[in-house]
Amino acid sequence: MPQTDSRHRTPAFTGPVEFAPGFAPRGGIHHVLFDWDGTLSLIRAGWAEVMTPMFAEMLPPLPGESEKDRRDLAFEDIMRLNGKQTIYQMIQLADRVRERGGEPREPLWYKHEYLRRLDVRIRHRLEGIEAGTIRPDDMLVHGARDLLEALARRGLTLHLASGTDEPFVRREADLLDVTRYFGRRVHGALDDYKKFSKKMVIDRILEENRIAGATLLAFGDGYVEIENTVEVGGLAVAVASDEQHNGSGRMDAWKRARLLGVGAHAVIPDYRDAQSLLELILGP
Repeated sequence: MPQTDSRHRTPAFTGPVEFAPGFAPRGGIHHVLFDWDGTLSLIRAGWAEVMTPMFAEMLPPLPGESEKDRRDLAFEDIMRLNGKQTIYQMIQLADRVRERGGEPREPLWYKHEYLRRLDVRIRHRLEGIEAGTIRPDDMLVHGARDLLEALARRGLTLHLASGTDEPFVRREADLLDVTRYFGRRVHGALDDYKKFSKKMVIDRILEENRIAGATLLAFGDGYVEIENTVEVGGLAVAVASDEQHNGSGRMDAWKRARLLGVGAHAVIPDYRDAQSLLELILGP
C-alpha cells in the first residue's frame, strides 16, 4: 500500500499524501460528504484570526496571565470545537468567562459579534466574486473543482454539511458555482442549533438511502466530520489545507495531527492528486 509524507512521494502522487494503517480501498462508495470552510471554500479563510483575539478580549484576565496565554487558551478551545456549529464555540467562551468569575453574555450575542467582525474581514471577497474581479475557483481549495467534477462523472451523490449558518453556506456555494454538484443536499447550522449536526446529516444519509456506513466517503478539515464518518464505518479523508497559501502543497501540521488523531484514513493538503486518490480509493 502506498504511504507517503512530504519527504517521501510515490510516483502516483505529485504532492504529499499520507495513509493511516487502517486505510483500504472502498469500491462500494455511493455517497460523499464534504465539509465547507477549509475543505472546499476559502471565503472564510482566516476566521480563526478573528475569533481568537475576540475570545482573548472577552476573557477576564487571571493574575499573572499574559495576552498570549489567553490567546493560546482561546485557540485551543476554538480548534477543539472546529467543525461543530459556531454556537458551540460561543458556549465554550461563555463557560470560560463564567469560570473566571465574569458575567458572560448570551452565546448568541457572542456569535453575532463574531460574525460582524468576520464580515469586515471577508466582505471584499464576496463583493469581488459578485463583481467578477475574483474568480470563484480562486476561493476554492486547490483542485476542488476537479475533484467535484470527477465524483460527478462517477455518478456519486454529493452532500455538503457545514457548521456555518446555512443561509451563508448556500449563498457562498452559489457564488462559487458549486451548488450544482450538491443540489438540495446543502446543510448548515440552524438558529435552533440542537436540530442540526453533522452526525444528524450522516445518519439521515444512511437511513434515507438504506445504505451501510461503509459506503460513505467524507472529506473534511475539522475533527467532527472525520470522527462521525469513522464512527459509522465510513472512509474519512482529512484535508489539512494550507488556507493562507492555497496551492502550496503543504499540509497544515496542526490539522494533520488532530485529524489523524480522530481516525482519518488518509490526509492530503489539497486536491492536486484528486484523480489518483479516487482511483486508489474507488478503483479506475
